[in-house]
Amino acid sequence: MYEVQQRPDHGPLAGFTVGVTAARRADELGALLQRRGAAVLHAPALRIVPLADDSELLAATKEVIGQTPDIVVATTAIGFRGWIEAADGWGLGESLLDRLRGVEILARGPKVKGSIRAAGLQEEWSPSSESMAEVLDRLLEEGVEGRRIAVQLHGEPLPGFVESLRAAGAEVLGVPVYRWMPPEDIGPMDRLLDAAVSRGLDALTFTSAPAAASLLSRAEDRRLLPELLAALNHDVLPACVGPVTALPLQAQGIDTVQPERFRLGPLVQLLCQEMPGRARSLPIAGHRVEIRGHAVLVDGDLKPVPPAGMSLMRALSRRPGWVVARSELLRALPGAGRDEHAVETAMARLRTALGAPKLIQTVVKRGYRLALDPSADTKYGDV
Repeated sequence: MYEVQQRPDHGPLAGFTVGVTAARRADELGALLQRRGAAVLHAPALRIVPLADDSELLAATKEVIGQTPDIVVATTAIGFRGWIEAADGWGLGESLLDRLRGVEILARGPKVKGSIRAAGLQEEWSPSSESMAEVLDRLLEEGVEGRRIAVQLHGEPLPGFVESLRAAGAEVLGVPVYRWMPPEDIGPMDRLLDAAVSRGLDALTFTSAPAAASLLSRAEDRRLLPELLAALNHDVLPACVGPVTALPLQAQGIDTVQPERFRLGPLVQLLCQEMPGRARSLPIAGHRVEIRGHAVLVDGDLKPVPPAGMSLMRALSRRPGWVVARSELLRALPGAGRDEHAVETAMARLRTALGAPKLIQTVVKRGYRLALDPSADTKYGDV
């Protein structure tokens, strides 16, 4: 797990912590988030295991060569490349390519098209949505009864896709090019889970359905699944690169956000749009204060705040303008025990971090309050 430091010239994600579960291209996604100001916690939720020596892939390859399919559906660029490379390793590469040259090839998206063309082949069609649902619709509209279809799987069975084709009368051959497995070191994923459950994350990104399924499975193993689902339903924004990726989360009743284009760049842009709108913004003591995950914006200036201070700030902001008792603030502090002096210490550090001591008023013998501007409508309710 690594943390990407804040940039001095903060961007739209400044003050937010984003979790990254990707195994592939995690550095690229982390860099995109960093450039927009986010702090990033990375823990691969899975690892990719190539099947170059796997008997299932070898058997499927020989079956394609021995009995040429009518249609081949290529789902991922890395998977299609891996299939051709594995066939080359077995001395079957040319035979496989010869068969595929006379076949109708459907590519799920532009990256897959690139892999197909790099192999000297040509795709017949690719959906503009990059969605397997659109591929399925096209096949069913054309009619698949009696047709033989090879589907390059991408780590796990495609939910509903193969079953729908078989129900429509097609003979379907799965080509399992690689499998998703749990990470060899489970520690980083456990720390990411702990951060999500404790609301140390503001958003959690997923770039594959197996990664989402793996994280949910690990949470269930640790008996943290109800807590994780509660966090994702209320406080931690689950962001998926596309609808297929979101399926394991949706099966648990989790609503996700997804970009219109299923790419890392649009995924990050979506977070840039969504996250600032989720921050609480208040007019306090003549300042505009925006409370983010691990920092506070005071009149647009980013003020990093220690975890204890953020806990106090959130507790105060739940009832802006109202006095919050020291005993209640003590309960909000992680691991503070019973000594209310811990509240005073954390409050002093919070005021120093904010750089504007008058934002928080001390009410003698009672507690503390945010100095909400008198004209603000937010005084009598939550924002």
